Amino acid sequence: MATGRYVEKGKRLNWKLIVLIVVLHVAALYGLARALAPEFTARVIEQATSLVTVTVSTYEEEPPETEPSISPPQPDEGAAAEAGEEAVAREVVAPPQPLPRPSPAPRASSTGTENASGATDSGDGTGAGGSGDGTGSGRSGSGQGGAVAVGPSVRSGELNEARDFPVPEGGRAARFGKSVTVHFTVTTDGRAQGCTVASTQVDAATTARVCPLVTERIRFNPATARDGTPVEARYGYRVDFRARQ
Repeated sequence: MATGRYVEKGKRLNWKLIVLIVVLHVAALYGLARALAPEFTARVIEQATSLVTVTVSTYEEEPPETEPSISPPQPDEGAAAEAGEEAVAREVVAPPQPLPRPSPAPRASSTGTENASGATDSGDGTGAGGSGDGTGSGRSGSGQGGAVAVGPSVRSGELNEARDFPVPEGGRAARFGKSVTVHFTVTTDGRAQGCTVASTQVDAATTARVCPLVTERIRFNPATARDGTPVEARYGYRVDFRARQ
């Protein structure tokens, strides 16, 4: 049994060894031929290579296919609209002017015996320190209103030119013949309230003393309504500066 296996293995052919032997023989023959007849060998190689034709062809690469762009559908164009109606400007009319209201008739002047009441002419004061002349509601323009029947009047008090006022530049004679007029409200208790200077002809120091002195020293008979009730009313008071007789 062991001998049979050896015989079968020995009968196998070694193809690798056979190919190697053939290649060595061909190489030996080729080397011998080139050594003995080099021209014959070159001619055989040229004829052998001429039988082989190699054709090289080139081709252009086709561009990649692009998907066709799809444009959005264009909206259908509408026909032109009909011509509009012609615009006509509306006439501008100025608003009617209001009719002027008639001015009320002037109120009748009050009457009285006092120098400063009503619209009667004022008399002279009691001197430089006296009560002065009242202008009344008609003359001063402040008005007493429809509720006043009788305007205010001086009841008591006086101002002294030499004692109550500073000596101006140039002496007291510099203000003789001049005056200061003030306006204020006579309250129902006969006092001056809210005094302001309406006009002045004397120096500033003398003018500034008039309102405080009138408010402090002068007392008045308040204005009265038609039924005799005391009411507040505006009053004008003038201080005249003149030499004593």
